[in-house]
Parts: sequence; C-alpha cells; structure tokens
Amino acid sequence: MKLKKQVTVCGAAIFCVAVFSLYLMLDRVQHDPTRHQNGGNFPRSQISVLQNRIEQLEQLLEENHEIISHIKDSVLELTANVEGPPALLPYSMANGSWVVPPEPRPSFFSVSPQDCQFALGSRGQKPELQMLALSEELPFDNLDGGVWKQGFDISYSPHDWDTEDLQVFVVPHSHNDPGWLKTFDKYYTEQTQHILNNMLSKLQEDPRRRFLWAEVSFFAKWWDNINAQKRAAVRRLVGNGQLEIATGGWVMPDEANSHYFALIDQLIEGHQWLEKNLGATPRSGWAVDPFGYSSTMPYLLRRANLTSMLIQRVHYTIKKHFAATHSLEFMWRQTWDSDSSTDIFCHMMPFYSYDVPHTCGPDPKICCQFDFKRLPGGRINCPWKVPPRAITEANVAERAGLLLDQYRKKSRLFRSNVLLVPLGDDFRYDKPQEWDAQFFNYQRLFDFLNSKPDLHVQAQFGTLSDYFDALYKRTGVEPGARPPGFPVLSGDFFSYADREDHYWTGYYTSRPFYKGLDRVLEAHLRGAEILYSLAVAHARRSGLASQYPLSNLALLTEARRTLGLFQHHDAITGTAKEAVVVDYGVRLLRSLVNLKQVIINAAHYLVLGDKETYHFDPEAPFLQMDDSRTNHDALPERTVIQLESSPRYVVLFNPLEQERLSLVSLLVNSPRVRVLSEEGQPLAIQISVHWSSATDLVPDVYQVSVPVRLPALGLSVLQLQLGLDGPRTLPSSVRVYLYGRQLSVSRHEAFPIRVIDSGTSDFALSNRYMQVWFSGLTGLLKSIQRVDEEQERRVDTEFLIYGTRTSKDKSGAYLFLPDGEAKPYVPKDPPVLRITEGPFFSEVVAHYEHVHQIVRLYNLPGVEGLSLDMSFLVDIRDYINKELALRIHTDINSQATFFTDLNGFQVQPRRFLKKLPLQANFYPMPVMAYLQDAQNRLTLHTAQALGVSSLRSGQLEVILDRRLMQDDNRGLGQGLKDNKRTCNHFRLLLERRTPVREVHDGLPTSYPSLLSHLTSMYLNTPVFALPVAKKQPPGLALRSFHPLASSLPCDFHLLNLRSLQAKDENVPAAETALILHRKGFDCGLEAKNLGFNCTTSQGKVALGSLFHGLDVLFLQPTSLTLLYPLASPSNSTDIFVEPMEIATFCLRLG
Repeated sequence: MKLKKQVTVCGAAIFCVAVFSLYLMLDRVQHDPTRHQNGGNFPRSQISVLQNRIEQLEQLLEENHEIISHIKDSVLELTANVEGPPALLPYSMANGSWVVPPEPRPSFFSVSPQDCQFALGSRGQKPELQMLALSEELPFDNLDGGVWKQGFDISYSPHDWDTEDLQVFVVPHSHNDPGWLKTFDKYYTEQTQHILNNMLSKLQEDPRRRFLWAEVSFFAKWWDNINAQKRAAVRRLVGNGQLEIATGGWVMPDEANSHYFALIDQLIEGHQWLEKNLGATPRSGWAVDPFGYSSTMPYLLRRANLTSMLIQRVHYTIKKHFAATHSLEFMWRQTWDSDSSTDIFCHMMPFYSYDVPHTCGPDPKICCQFDFKRLPGGRINCPWKVPPRAITEANVAERAGLLLDQYRKKSRLFRSNVLLVPLGDDFRYDKPQEWDAQFFNYQRLFDFLNSKPDLHVQAQFGTLSDYFDALYKRTGVEPGARPPGFPVLSGDFFSYADREDHYWTGYYTSRPFYKGLDRVLEAHLRGAEILYSLAVAHARRSGLASQYPLSNLALLTEARRTLGLFQHHDAITGTAKEAVVVDYGVRLLRSLVNLKQVIINAAHYLVLGDKETYHFDPEAPFLQMDDSRTNHDALPERTVIQLESSPRYVVLFNPLEQERLSLVSLLVNSPRVRVLSEEGQPLAIQISVHWSSATDLVPDVYQVSVPVRLPALGLSVLQLQLGLDGPRTLPSSVRVYLYGRQLSVSRHEAFPIRVIDSGTSDFALSNRYMQVWFSGLTGLLKSIQRVDEEQERRVDTEFLIYGTRTSKDKSGAYLFLPDGEAKPYVPKDPPVLRITEGPFFSEVVAHYEHVHQIVRLYNLPGVEGLSLDMSFLVDIRDYINKELALRIHTDINSQATFFTDLNGFQVQPRRFLKKLPLQANFYPMPVMAYLQDAQNRLTLHTAQALGVSSLRSGQLEVILDRRLMQDDNRGLGQGLKDNKRTCNHFRLLLERRTPVREVHDGLPTSYPSLLSHLTSMYLNTPVFALPVAKKQPPGLALRSFHPLASSLPCDFHLLNLRSLQAKDENVPAAETALILHRKGFDCGLEAKNLGFNCTTSQGKVALGSLFHGLDVLFLQPTSLTLLYPLASPSNSTDIFVEPMEIATFCLRLG
C-alpha cells in the first residue's frame, strides 16, 4: 500500500512539473511586450525575437525533460527498493512455446534530443584528404617508376635551396620486436641488451650522437639489470636530448586487431614507467612497422599530449599519390572533430621500407651504399651488388655529393626544407663495430657537407623530435600546430599492400584462438582493476587495509604488461614463429589465472556482510574460479558445482557500468536443484543436460540457467540447493536430427530427448521480439521476422572455403592471396542437428565435420533478447591451404557500402571497390561490422578480431580460421600450421532504422545505436560466476555489493578504474585513475526497451555522488596517460565529456 502511495505522489509530481513548465512557456510567450500582430509581415527584428522565444521554448523543454528523467529515476528506485528482485515465472503455451511474463518493474529509455544531434554529421569544414573518397578516386595502377619502382623520377634545381638551406636530420634507430622469430626473452638475451649497453657507452663518446628507442617493454627489462651509475647516465642522455624514447608505449602495437582498452593500457603502462624511472614524457609517435594504420592511434597519442607522429607501412599507391601532391605530412584529424582539437601532425615515410636502402632517398641502390653495417667483410651485403665504401679524405667529396643528391630528391617530396632520414633496421646497433662504422662515417660526411656553404645543406644526427621541432621552427608555428598550407586528413590506412596485389589482409584472422584469448584476458584485466580499486578504497575507509592483500597490485601489473606485450604487431597479429606463439600463450594463461585470483580476493572482501571477519588465506581461497584451462591452447572448462543438502553460494560479478538482466548458466552435479536469491526467494530456472559431442551427454553434469538482474559493476549472491521446486525447475526439451546417420544418442530419464531420423522442413525459434527460422536440412539460419512486422527478413548463413594461388606467391600469415572467389563448404556427412527449447533460452546446434554452429535465442526482456547469440567451434587441423569463412546473405540493399569498427573505438564506412582484387576489400573487425539501407541495419558483433568484407550488396562475410602450409616471403619463414580448436563468438543484431529523419548515408562517419553498443558490451564482458568454496564457517552472511549510488548515463563507458603504484612498487597509491569514454551513438535506430533505465545527460556526470559508500576526496582531470594535469584540482566533482571523447581523471576515493 505504501508503495502505491509513493508511486501516486511521484506520478502526480511529474504531471505537475510538466503542466507548470508548459504554463510558464505559454505565459512568457503571451506576455512578450515586443510581440505585435503584423498580419504575418514580421520585421527582421521581430523574427529574431521569435527565434529567441523558440530557443527559450526548446531550452525549457530540455529542462523539463531532465526534471522528468530525475523523477522517473526516483520512482524506479522506490519501486526497486520495495519489491526486491522480480521472480520471472514463465509459462508454457499450447503450441509448446514459452512465455516469460513482463517484469513487474518497468524500465524506460530516455535520451535527450540534444544528444541525438552529434551523429547527424560534422559541423566543421571538410578535410582536404578524406581517405574513403581518395581510395575511390585513385587508379591503383602500379606503374614502373624507375629506380623508385613504386614512385616516379624526382628532379630538382641546385638553386632550390639558395634562399633557405636544406636541414637534414639523420635519426639512428633500432627496431626491436618483443617477439617474432625469437621469443621476447631470447631476443633480449641475444640482441637487445647488447644494443642498449652499446647505446649507453657509444652516445657518451660524442655529444653530437643521437639514438631513438620505442619499446618500453625491452627498456624496462634492461633497466632492471643495470646499476645505479648506469641508470644515472641514461637519465642524463634522455635529459640532454641524445636519447629519445618515442611513443613510449609498452610495445609498438598492431593497429588492426587491437582493442582500444588494450591500446590505452599499454600506453599508460609505458608512460607511467618512463615518468617514474627516467622522468621522461614522450613527445612524438614512431610506428614504422604496424601493417596499416588506424585513426584511433592519432587520437590516443594526441590525448596523451604527443604533438607529432610518424607512420610507414601505407599502400604504395597512396604513398605515390601523397608524394606527388606534397601531402606526405598532414594534420590527422578525427572524422567527428569540428574544431581541430584532435589534430596531430603526421609524417608518412615515402618509400618501400624503413631500412637504410629505402630511407635516404628514392634510389635503394645508392642508399644501400650508405649503410655502413654492410661494409665488405660483414655478414650482410647490398642486394644491388654495389657495396658501401668507408669514407676517407680521398672519397668524401664524391660520396657526399652522391648522398646529397638523394637527400635533395627526397626533400622535393615535402613542403618544408627540413628532411628526416631514419638510419636503422630490425635489431640494429647490437655490436660496437656497427656503432663506430655508422657514426664515424656519417660524421665525416656531415663535416664535409656542413663546411661547404655553397651546397646550402646542414646535416646532423638527430632524434625524431629534433626533426619535428626544426620543422615547426622553419614553418613558424608552435609544436603540434598546423603549418601554413599543410593539408588536413581524416580516415585510416587499411588495407595495406607493399607490392603488386600483395594485400596484408590475412593477419586480420591469423591464429584466431589467441585473438580470442587476448579479449578474454582484457575482460578479466578490466574486471580485476575495477574490483581491486573498489575493494582497496572500501578497506582503507574501514581501516582494514592491513588485512587486505594490497600486494595483488603486482599481479595486476604483470597482467597489464602481458596484455601490453601481446598488442605487439607480431603477437596479436598471429605473425610470429610457432615457438614464440607458445611463449605468448603461456604468458597469457599465467596472467589470466592471476587475474582470477585478484577478482576472487576482491569479491571475497566486498561480498562479506561483516568485513571484520575477512581473512585472506592464499592457500584456501574463499571463492572458486568460474572456469579453468588445462593448457594455454585449450578451450576453457567450466567449473561443476557439487551440490549438497546445505546451500552452495555463488557470487556473480557484473563488470558492466550498467545494471543488467542476463541469463547466468552454471554447471551442477544433479538435476534436482533449487536456486534462491540472496534473500532466500526461490527463482525460476531452466535445467538442461550437458553435451560433450553431437550425441553424447556428459554423465552427472547439468546446466542450470537462471535470469538475474545484476547491479552495475556489482556483486550478487545466489544460493543453490539439492531438491526440486516443481513449478520453478523447468527442464529443456531436446530434438536430435540424425539425417540417416547410424549414431546412438545418449538418453536421460529426467529430460525429454526425441531422436528423429530426418526432417527436411524448416523450423523456428521465437521469443518476445522475433521469430528466427532455420533450414531443416542444414540447421543454418534462414530468416528473422520481428513480431511487429508482417515480412520476414532474409538473414541466411553459409560456410565457404577459400583456397590459395597455384603461382609462387601464396597466402601466409600476413598475406591473403586467394585462388578466386570462395567455394561452398561441402561436408563429408550431413550435420547432426540438436534443437533445445526451454523457457529462458532455446538453441540450435549443427555439428559439421569442421565446425559446430550454436545459435541461441534468449527469451528475456531487454538487451539479451534483442539479438541472436552465435558461436562457431572451428577445427580445420586437417586442411591444406584453405580458409574457412562464414557468409551472411540478407535482403538489405547495402549496395557497395559496409561499416567496420576501428579498435572498438569508432566505426569507419568502407566501400567495396571492384577495381581492386578481392583480398583488398577485406578489413579488420575487432568488435563489429554492419550493413544498412534506409529501412534496416544488420550488425555482426564479435568477441574476437577477425577479417571481414562485403563482396556483394546485402552480404557480410568473416574469415573464421586459416591453415596455410607455406611462408609468404615477409620474413617469418613459416606457414600457419599450428591451428587450435577455436571458438568464435558473435551476436547478430537486426535493427529497424526510423524513417522520421533524413538518412545521411554519404557521411564519412557512422555510429552504432545505444542498443548496439550495449550488445557489444554484453558479448565482450560476460558475467563472472564464482562459486563459494565448500568449507565455510556457518552463519557467514554474504551481501550483494552495489558500488554505484547512481547509474552512469548509458552513453558513458567506464573504461577503467586503475590503481596507481605508490613509490613502493607493490602497494597502491592513494589516487586511482578513472577513465571514461562517452560513446557517439545514432538515434535513428528504433529504441526498444533495453531492460534497464537508460538515460543520457548531455555529457554531464556528478562523480561526487557516483560511488556508494565512498567520497571523491580529490579530482584532477589529466591527459590520457596521467602525465599532464589538464586543470587545477577543484572542489567541484561534476564533469562534462564531449561525445566520442575519452577523459582521464586522477581521483582519491575515501
């Protein structure tokens, strides 16, 4: 009764506010003294007054909208607090389908109209270089350019530098892969430590020498092995500008397959290490080896306060065009940016490679003669058959003239008279002789050139930032500002080809098992970071920090570094040698196990009703892990909970920043099971048998599926007991189709299992939102029909096989070189189909020889029920030079356009270009790809990075795995033969586009809907289910943990809550880093009830009242990696974040 009264009062309040606001508006309009009846002929001044009035009206409506949102929130809080968790009790219809009644607690979707404006298009001026448009215009004709094969002849006049000298910076560098042909440790022992030891002694010999380094992972390992005296010398070299650490990330990451969480995390790890140990803050980015470039990276570098960057591996046709139009240096701007705040100055290297033959100028035959490691008698020589010659007084004039000619030609490709000449290659400078050969010979050349004023050249050793600083000075701008006349570019540089039609699009899928493991580790790291930071803050506030394992920070640090290491451009790419892949795998698994420990320890503390009873015992953990892996290349096995007469408790952790209604599935050892909420309220469950193959049951293992509503970033508790609850324990029914195959099927007395020899008619699964049709012959998807639509939408899937060429150039770890279009996958036997139906989920499993497809439909309101869950267990270990693809056919009229994400951060429109070979039209898909027309959008969400394309209108296809028997001549020296049984996990979301607004499909930007963002989050951040270990003292009270006092707006993603290290390495500092991302979203897709209260707030968040039971004692906005304060700390804890922006805050919780 009390609840009804409260709801009535609040409802009346909403009504009053609405009416009163409208009254005020009308009142202000009517009592306007300047308003006259002019028969429709308004003077200009009165039109502007009217415009003002309309704007005021809009403002008032906006305020009214906000007030109502707040009241709605309050009403729902009241309802939630009174009712407790809802018990969804499904009932079965006459036709056998299940109905889950609507929840007693409604949820609403309330998006501010202003928040919808962002996705409607940019307000800024268009950049001169738009990569999507440019690739449509360029001919991609690969003409022979002479000595510069992929370019053209460059001419100049010796008088070109009469008014301003050519200023040349030669930048010695050594590119060190943290794993490729050797493991990280082997490279360090055999090469890298010698390079850095030599650097330390050789730079000190001459203050004019310079050296550039990028990979902090190697540098940190070396630092741990040198004494205090050497460390001081390193700090001096960094301080005086002789040694520059460029980019400053833990690695030089791959930009195609990496997720933005991991990209940011490895950048923070590197930057924090550099600041703490060297007092250094990186200024310039250096990415010479990633195989194509994402526009996410310039955004992250700019937000980390870097002002300039360099890239190298770009398609040769684009390089040639940029060289011909003097566009190799540009301001790289984000597609959504209207005020140039994301601009970063970018230098694109013009030639084929970053090695010495391709960096001094256009002619590699000449440049190779100035790589003094190749002097006769050494281990490597020049393939052009003209060796370098040591520089002497006798030959210096001739040699310097030859080199200067190359410098001048290269300089003609750029807008300024400052020239960058990198001098290095992979693992260079590992011997003192090489240091001497390069530095002495070049210094003689420089001394000669600089002594001849009539040559108008000044040459010297420099770092990357020396070059950029000189360029800014010459062009008269502040560092990072746009020099006059330099172009602005937006877009990305995928896909990459280094010669002919050799497109590097195979590595988007290579070794998908580890691409999936990467994301599992990432989800665990994020979950562990957040839970650990919250547990430490609560323990400190309660004065119990001494009881808590603060030293778990060391496990977090190790996991950050493992995830960082795996972002390296030969790790997540799948392009390392087999033994190196094993080394990465072992590291990933070790960190995964450690993170499960961190999560268990934090959840243990936070879920205790009486924190005083907390006792950390590493030998006897309070919680068990949710799953385990026998090996780094094994799929996970879920923990089976042993039921007893006394209740077994399970702690559920929701790592999402939004409350979620999800179906949690647990394995138990008996079909006689009851599940109760934390308060002891019995819950409805679906119980199913557990299968080990198409036809075999796992004895004594059963799956319990229970819908639970979980608090944002919080913990809930379930009780499991032996015993039956007739109306609430609902068994699944199973049909198995054998198609004439003589197979015996396991039976179970408690579960109806029908075995049908063959069935050819199509069949459907349905929930409250849709009916999904499958082929009776193949078990594969055919169509989807929304419940509110007459028409079915074609969404059918098929498996395909790509072969490789018969010519000498074949597909390998990097390259995709197919032998034409894909051919249908033809299995040896028909599939075994298993259809499971029940109240909370139904699924179709199709067992083929090389792939098992599981399509699951959740019968739940909200996000879970609005998309199809699809998994493919792939095993192609008997294939020879074949790639397995999944193709989705739809009736969406997408024409030649499709959309793929970049690093899970932004979406990039793509166009299928008929003029390019098939393999050129594949792109990376870290989290999603979609097709759309004016009516519909179909999004494929993925839990692992894979290669994707749309080769015809209405089609989307994904390469699931590739097995290739040969090297593709890019240095690896191996094929891809170490395939694993791999599970690829997706969600398929069909959305209706609303016809009320004009559809701007030609824009260079596109955004997912809020539902699409959330679907991706559900897929990538599953619920952790941690059983409480058996032997617990009686009377131990467990309480759910609700860390957030108010929910975050649903366009905000809490990217991380990252504990920072105190001076003592293994203890967390008082401050924590909070990283928030405000997502850009498209309101032009129909908003369904998402199952939770979704509101947006125009980018405003009150951090002070966000955390339940914790105060924000200190708040400092900082640069992305926390090196620079962006404003002085203020007393206000209200923040504002623009759409698409990532904001970092240093805060103290207490």
